[in-house]
Amino acid sequence: MTLRLLLDEIRSNIGQICIRLGYPTVQFEVAEAAKSDFGDISCNVAFLLAKPLGKRPYDIAKEISSQYEKNLGRFVKKVTPHQSGYINFIANYSALNNSTIKSSVREDYGSINIGNKTRIVVEHTSVNPNKALHVGHVRNIIIGDTISRILKKANYDVRILNYVDDSGLQVADIVVGFKYGGFAEEPPKDQKFDHYCGDIVYVKTTEMYETDKKLEEFRTTVLKEIEEGKSEIAKFANNITRRVLAEQLKTCWRLGSTYDCLNFESQIVRSNLWKIVFEKMKEMEIIQLEKEGKNTGCWVIRSETDEEDKVLVRSSGLATYIAKDIPYAAWKLGLLGDPFYYVKYGEQPGGKILWETILERNSNAKIDFSGERVITVIDSRQSRLQKIITRLMSSFKSQEGAYVHLGYEAVTLSAETASMLNVETGGKQIQMSGRKGIYVNADYVLDILGVKTYEEAKKRNPELDEIRLVNIAEAVAVGALRYAMVKQDLDKIITFDMAESLSLEGDTGPYIQYSYARAVRILEKAGVKPQFDTPFDNLNTEYEINLIKAMSKFDIRIEEAAKNLSPKVMARYCYELAVAFNAFYEHVKVLTAESKSLVNERLCLVHCFKETLAKALDVIGVSSPDRM
Repeated sequence: MTLRLLLDEIRSNIGQICIRLGYPTVQFEVAEAAKSDFGDISCNVAFLLAKPLGKRPYDIAKEISSQYEKNLGRFVKKVTPHQSGYINFIANYSALNNSTIKSSVREDYGSINIGNKTRIVVEHTSVNPNKALHVGHVRNIIIGDTISRILKKANYDVRILNYVDDSGLQVADIVVGFKYGGFAEEPPKDQKFDHYCGDIVYVKTTEMYETDKKLEEFRTTVLKEIEEGKSEIAKFANNITRRVLAEQLKTCWRLGSTYDCLNFESQIVRSNLWKIVFEKMKEMEIIQLEKEGKNTGCWVIRSETDEEDKVLVRSSGLATYIAKDIPYAAWKLGLLGDPFYYVKYGEQPGGKILWETILERNSNAKIDFSGERVITVIDSRQSRLQKIITRLMSSFKSQEGAYVHLGYEAVTLSAETASMLNVETGGKQIQMSGRKGIYVNADYVLDILGVKTYEEAKKRNPELDEIRLVNIAEAVAVGALRYAMVKQDLDKIITFDMAESLSLEGDTGPYIQYSYARAVRILEKAGVKPQFDTPFDNLNTEYEINLIKAMSKFDIRIEEAAKNLSPKVMARYCYELAVAFNAFYEHVKVLTAESKSLVNERLCLVHCFKETLAKALDVIGVSSPDRM
């Protein structure tokens, strides 16, 4: 059993009792009890019936409880009315133990069908291809990847897209640096190309604009040529951005994130999508041509708030940057004909093929990367633009919630971490800026985390060979970073602290991974395979019951995370599992239990915990090393 079966049984029985008692139909809730003193499950039906029945909630709760006690069903042991009016339920732990443990060994444990294979697009990463990914970008990547994993677990058909802004100002800046700023096209030895472009070429070129106005004029020319896409400069820019993108993707893959398709802004600009969308908006009267005021001659989108109207097309006929995002959003929703053709970009870790769009006709079959819903992961600074696009897409599709902007706040570095990474902050936390060169590459953070983890792993496991130690170090480094990025609410600024993220104690990725490794060691020491042909009646200590209850919530947490688009829900669940297991580990004997049958039951529990935690960690993209 998962907890869901207990909830469903209670919900069904209360509904039937209310019918028998002649009570009116109300939409009541059955949920986990707020406090352990209240039992396992609580129901609020008595509150909702109080007004139509003209009775006190407590009196109604007593009536329903009395009726329920006559037939407790399979999964309920006791029903108690509370003075507050809630009806509280204590589970039949024998049934809970047996059903949860035997369910949790299934390969699909935790999966739930709320998506019914509905196609949904998740767009994330979408970093300008002029620099390496920094820690701020990492939050976007990990949020997007985790949301994709959650939705797949909830049986959605997920398409993951990465939008490459290869025609913007930041790309023009590095092209100017290479062509007119005197920078060599090849990086110094042993430096990744994306690091070189971002750390040196981009930063230094933007500094040079302040003193060299001629260079700034080149920027305007370069940008125009890139957008037109026909000149030698445009071909050079394409080559540079491709090289940067290739290095960025290596970092994404290192973080455990993969994609289905790469979309390029330059192709959207050169396709006919914008013209089609522009005419559609005029036809639907979504946009207006201003005939007076400061926006005379401009096409604008009226604001629904006190903010200024948004200019879409300037009086010169030049479209603003939002004009690139609107047709792309409509294409993702399948609202426009597909002007693209597809080629294989390459194979990603795990063998997954990554496709990319092109405009040149080819013989490959068209691939549909659109969805009935679209989730776009973009930081909260883009909220106004995303609200406009969300409103437009709702108008186009006549469906609320078809296009969702999943926003998140910035990532700062703690003063200690900045100092560790050789960034001077004056003892204060720091927010990153690629243009100013104030940022820390994601690769560098992973490397430093990996070194520290390697040293600790070697100290704890001197018998392991170099390859095992390196793999453990990488798994823990990535796990530490990913967990730190998803354990907070999306609307909270994260202050990333390297030392804290690596701790084996407290709310960290390594603490949870260490719980998995502990379970593996117990099973290895046992030297026998757990036998599951037992009713598990002897697992009755509070630590065993709490662990089984935690395991039984897996699919409920998946549903909650999917419906709320909340990676934090799954991070909290992994931590809840680890805390429950570590309490069990500290207080319950496994290998030296009183009888062979009890040893076996507890080994079964440890095995099922291990499997459940591994599946839950996989949902947030964290691996489960068997040594730490």
